[in-house]
Amino acid sequence: MEVMHEAHYAPYAMHPGSTKMYRDLRPYFWWPTMKKDVAEFVARCLICQQVKAEHQAPAGKLHPLSIPEWKWEKITMDFIVGLPRTFRKHDAIWVRSSIYFPFLGKLAKGFRNEIAFQYGVSSQTDGQSERTIQTLEDMMRACVIEFRGNWDDHLPLMEFAYNNSFHSSIGMAPYEALYGRKCRSPICWDIEGLRQLEGPELVQQTIDKIQTVKKCLKTAQDRQKSYADKHRREMEYEVGEKVGEKVFLKVSPWRGILRFGKQGKLSPRYIGPYEILERVGPLAYRLSLPAELSQIHDVFHVSMLRQYRSDPSHILREPEIEV
Repeated sequence: MEVMHEAHYAPYAMHPGSTKMYRDLRPYFWWPTMKKDVAEFVARCLICQQVKAEHQAPAGKLHPLSIPEWKWEKITMDFIVGLPRTFRKHDAIWVRSSIYFPFLGKLAKGFRNEIAFQYGVSSQTDGQSERTIQTLEDMMRACVIEFRGNWDDHLPLMEFAYNNSFHSSIGMAPYEALYGRKCRSPICWDIEGLRQLEGPELVQQTIDKIQTVKKCLKTAQDRQKSYADKHRREMEYEVGEKVGEKVFLKVSPWRGILRFGKQGKLSPRYIGPYEILERVGPLAYRLSLPAELSQIHDVFHVSMLRQYRSDPSHILREPEIEV
């Protein structure tokens, strides 16, 4: 134990990984369970658990939302704040969407990116590279260049254009899925002979389109889950009746929200450990956070957690928090 402690904690060692530490010790020492002991010793190092990067696949496989049976059966909301204040005193976007349709918060997130591009405002993105986001950003750039003016002047036009365009995930435009027919935009107002659907015929066509949407959504979800699960792994933590398992919490990469310590880029990657209070759904856990972290919602996705390997020698300290 003294040999491993010296090889890991000494100032000239600087917390090597298990493989490097084993290779450094092997020319001078040997015992039957040496490799296993070194790996366990490094795994229980408190500092290594807090600062070492995670090289395994992210935890938590994809669990798609259940597909609704009808339009607007379930809705989602998203708030985008901190935008440049317009002449009308607008500085935020409220997005409401049916889970049936692929609008969600993509318009708002993409539009926030475009505003940041035009005005130099700090932008916080989720790193998605979907074609939908790219399409929205192209629409926004064209809108800003051609029409100029405040960003809130363009929102109705962009929402109309987006909802009236074809989406592969549902096999049609969101407008058509919602109302059972294509929207008559100005480009087709002068076209004669457009067939009008009324009464039972329109109802039946709407029902048929709903079935088409459900099939397309199921296909899209299966394809997305199949791709995502290749790069993820299952991870479950124990929640005891008296004392739950403890985990580290990954420090949020978002700037301007909370910073732990004053080391900047050299701050620890994980803080804690904190006790798990309960499991919330298939992929989230509620943690027992200290009073200093009361501003943070206490439910976290499993990918934000790292298992804590306890040791009697650990002295746990709360991080310095700078708001």
